[in-house]
Amino acid sequence: MHLIRLFEEGAEESYMRGLIHGTMHLSIGQEASAVGICLPLTDDDQITSTHRGHGHSIAKGADVARMFAEFFGKTTGYCRGRGGSMHIADVSKGNLGANGIVGGGIPIAVGAALSAKQLKNCKVVVCFFGDGANNEGAFHEALNMAAIWKLPVVFVCENNQYGMSTSAERSTAVKDIAERAAAYSMPGVIVNGNVLSDVAEASHQAVQRARAGEGPTLIESKTYRYRGHSKSDRNRYRTKDEIEDWMTNRDPIALYEAELKALGIFGQDEIDVVRAAAAKEIAAGIEFAKESPSPETTDLEQYVYTEPA
Repeated sequence: MHLIRLFEEGAEESYMRGLIHGTMHLSIGQEASAVGICLPLTDDDQITSTHRGHGHSIAKGADVARMFAEFFGKTTGYCRGRGGSMHIADVSKGNLGANGIVGGGIPIAVGAALSAKQLKNCKVVVCFFGDGANNEGAFHEALNMAAIWKLPVVFVCENNQYGMSTSAERSTAVKDIAERAAAYSMPGVIVNGNVLSDVAEASHQAVQRARAGEGPTLIESKTYRYRGHSKSDRNRYRTKDEIEDWMTNRDPIALYEAELKALGIFGQDEIDVVRAAAAKEIAAGIEFAKESPSPETTDLEQYVYTEPA
């Protein structure tokens, strides 16, 4: 979680210094959701991600140096600088890619889960999406198909309260997005997305169920993003008090550190070691990205499509 937090802050700082162009969607405040969901997964298991997917990539084992290189548009990035912030993919770790289309990863995850079932390879596919995606047609079509065929897929709605600048309560008819699971005859589970152990427990049960051939689960992870929707967001639709409350009283990293201390598992010294190691890895990753070569214009048309098998 520290690595994700520092990666996002490093990316934000690099953007402000003009080292990264375009835009980005930061997941600061949502670290427990990404880590907790990915804890039961193996490298063979797969995920699809979102435009706010940096944390998902790191939780699934991505190298932060190659991620920074992709952000910087360098050839050493995961997509050789072609994808940028919203299109990180690492098939070797089961990350089928982030997606700039709201809800775009949901049917892709169902397709991957259908493939896993047909091949009988015991893979489970986790599909991350935000609260805004639950009102897309692709969400309903995909959940229905996954339920009919009992596909090994776990749908994870990271409800950070706002779809761009519109609150979930203004845009969604049901109080809890997990209620929509009932329409497709699958379990709907609500978890505190800022409590790592709660998220991990729900994910473990859903992954175990999917791997046993019992079909999909919809997990609603209630969380919060500290930053705006994107770098162009002025944050005028929510109050400073609301943001401060989440940051002060419900921060996922602070909550988990307090839990570790209370259980006698970690002391402050061990936590400081983790923080220092994460900071060192981030600093090295940024330097790697800075020093990496930029693409040549003569290679413009290369590495856009996958090589045929």
